[in-house]
Amino acid sequence: MTICWIIVEDGLIGTENQCIGVAEALNLKPVIKRIQLRQPWKTLSPYLAFEQSWSFTGDSLAPPWPDIILASGRKSIAASRFIKRHSPNKTYTVQIQDPRINPKYFDLVAVPEHDPTRGDNVLVTQATPNRITQPRLEQARQDFETLLGPLPAPRVAVLIGGNSKAHKLTTETMHTLARDLKELSHNYGLMITTSRRTGTDNKTILEEGLKDTTAYIWDGTGENPYFGFLGWADYIIVTEDSTSMVSESATTGKPVYVVPLEGGTDRFTRFRQGLLDKGLIRLFEGKLEPYDYEPLNDAALVAEEIKKRSL
Repeated sequence: MTICWIIVEDGLIGTENQCIGVAEALNLKPVIKRIQLRQPWKTLSPYLAFEQSWSFTGDSLAPPWPDIILASGRKSIAASRFIKRHSPNKTYTVQIQDPRINPKYFDLVAVPEHDPTRGDNVLVTQATPNRITQPRLEQARQDFETLLGPLPAPRVAVLIGGNSKAHKLTTETMHTLARDLKELSHNYGLMITTSRRTGTDNKTILEEGLKDTTAYIWDGTGENPYFGFLGWADYIIVTEDSTSMVSESATTGKPVYVVPLEGGTDRFTRFRQGLLDKGLIRLFEGKLEPYDYEPLNDAALVAEEIKKRSL
């Protein structure tokens, strides 16, 4: 039996889901290792090497070593490098997302098209791998039929992130989005989820703006209906701050409308523009119309590359 570890920084759910998506595409049940780093690695990783067993806190990284590691995020790089050094010819190391160091330290690196790293052992994906598959969406429709089925059709999943290092969800943007959503609510059933990064003030603006509509806003209690939203959606509206949410949306094959936020980086601009140029997403300007595209399938692409190279 193939033993697979997923190694991620504790708390990075979107990053963790990227790795889980690849593991599921490999039909593996991974052991998830959530870690942090001690100083000086916490500050200097990935450029400081010479990792030791005591460099890490969180879940244990000790033998017996796995057959495959799926790792993602800056702090996971130290763990991948440490395990590869201590398990020669045993563990196949896969780094998901650009490690920003030489890819030679890993067996395979999977980077989205908008990141710069390239090499013989580098697989370039269109966006980020994720857990979205058609069977998962079909199951989610069944699981959340009681909750979401009664909403008016066509239905719109609205995925709202918030402030990050690169982006800012201003109250002005939130007021505009709330007005646009209220207008849509006359003809569509809205299924809305926010995140911790949305902020209390922005959540209040949203709730006040939609209080006299049939919109369903998840309050954070009970089972997370995220997959249910994507399964029931005829359209998806998503803020641009999360490459994971945008990638997941564009894996469904449903029309995806992205809400621009203040800020951004060259990297995010390349990501968004690449998907726009390929016709996978459109910018949200208050209106929705159907369109077709070839859905993303990045988790399966990474899984197939791993199979070809290691299994």
